[in-house]
Formats: sequence, C-alpha cells, structure tokens
Amino acid sequence: MEAEKEYHLNLRKGDVGRYVLLPGDPARAAKIAEYFDDAREMAFNREYRTFTGTIDGTKLSVTSTGIGCPSAAICIEELIKCGADTFIRVGTAGGLQPETELGDVVITTATVREEGTSRQYVPLEYPAVADFEVTAALRDAAARLGFRYHLGIGHTKDAFYTEGAVDLPLKEHTALQWRAWERANVLSTSMEAAAIYVISSIRRVRAGEVLAIIGLTYKDEPIVAKVGIDEAIKVALEGVRILVARDRGVNH
Repeated sequence: MEAEKEYHLNLRKGDVGRYVLLPGDPARAAKIAEYFDDAREMAFNREYRTFTGTIDGTKLSVTSTGIGCPSAAICIEELIKCGADTFIRVGTAGGLQPETELGDVVITTATVREEGTSRQYVPLEYPAVADFEVTAALRDAAARLGFRYHLGIGHTKDAFYTEGAVDLPLKEHTALQWRAWERANVLSTSMEAAAIYVISSIRRVRAGEVLAIIGLTYKDEPIVAKVGIDEAIKVALEGVRILVARDRGVNH
C-alpha cells in the first residue's frame, strides 16, 4: 500500500534523498536544482518546493522552508519522515561583526535561540548546535573552493523588522540585545537555524548551515546586496560531495 503524503510538503517516503539542502526561498530551490543531474520537481505546496536529482550519482534533494522557524520546523520534521537524515541550510544573513563583509560565507557551528519555536521543544538551556561532520564538510568545501568564509556562532530571530528599528516599544531593549550579540562575537543573524539544529539533535539526524552575507546588521543595514548566494550554494553542494565520500568511508 502506497504511503500517504506528508500534509505540508506533499511528499512521501522515497521522494527525497538522504541529503537535503534547505533554502528559504522557493525560487532559490529551483536555482539550486539547476546544479543537480536529472532534477525533477516533486512538489510545490505553500512555501515548500522540492526538487530531487543526483550529483555524481548520489540522490539528493532541495526543499524550501519559507521564512522563519515555524515553517522550517514543519519542513524538517516531515522530511525526516520521508527518509532524509542530513540537512544543510543554504541561506542569507546579516553580518554582526565588521569582518563579515558583503558576499562572505558564514558556516555556523551553533546559533543563539532568540526565537519562539525551539522553546516549544526544549528549554532554552538546551543548545542549538550544528552537527560536527556536516560543519567540517562545509568548512572543507569552502576552503577547497577558495571562498572567503567565517566559522562560528550565528543568531536566530523571529522578527526581521526589529533590526535598526527606532519606532518600536522595545527599541532600547532590542538595541542592547544587538550590542550584546556583537560583543559576544556572534557572526551573523538569520531566521531558521535554531529550529533546524534543535530538532535535528532531538531526532538524531544531522544538520549544518552555510550563509551568504547580504547585509551589515552591525551598521543597521540588514539588506545591502544579494551577493555570495552562488558561493553559498556551491559550498553546500561540495559539502554534500565530501559527506558522501566520508559516509562511504573514503578519505576525501
């Protein structure tokens, strides 16, 4: 009997590969799929658009998560039910440190949980940490490709338009929070990693993240130019190649 499709993704077991890339934007999912061999669109429901194909003979997929942790949490939960166990978020972010320049790549090792979704899974004392093997593969991929990259802690938020806001009730509190993350050497800010990392840890699957810096949040410029996205995609794909080789026990 054929398995029922997952409610939100409109996918069933076997529709996706073990390895799944996770952009936020459905259009970016299509862009990433252009790098696959024999890519086929499997479903497009709500914000969730999925393509499956191969690279170097390995089956992999890309699914857009939409914006923010609530939709990302739904996405990863249903992808796990469909058979995926290794996830790489391919996103964009604002830089929180002067050294994170426009177009740079950031690979996060963990993320600040300043959002609400992951709190409904576990208390805030539980860390949101990337999988070591996925992170190492992304780091090695960025180095192999010769891209300028940074490795460190990211930040996950719910509200995009609190960055640099001067007309909100919590403006003083929010300004202090941003300064705190900067002083704590947090590299970047985006909107999905906390849910992806926490759920992947709970479900015993693997997740990592590679981000393109498109804004300078430390200068109150959350979006400046959409640069570095192609580089982030290439790092993710090369990271998959490295993971596949290592998962097969091949030194790479």
